[in-house]
Amino acid sequence: MSDEGDDAGLEDREAVMAQLESLKSEHRDLDDVIARIADTVPFDQLQLQRLKKRKLILKDEITKLEDKLIPDIIA
Repeated sequence: MSDEGDDAGLEDREAVMAQLESLKSEHRDLDDVIARIADTVPFDQLQLQRLKKRKLILKDEITKLEDKLIPDIIA
């Protein structure tokens, strides 16, 4: 019996967790940037829309990665 499958699974999980932390960090950074841009008058509406769209894309990616980390439970 070999633990190689377990090691690969652990490495995959760690890689997903690292990617998840990176995306969450970028998501938080975008919050700060969006707040700063919204506070300036006049602000660039197009840039603000692009940043918000990127933030939504990040949120979707974060959700997908979090779903990967949660084991499927058959009720």
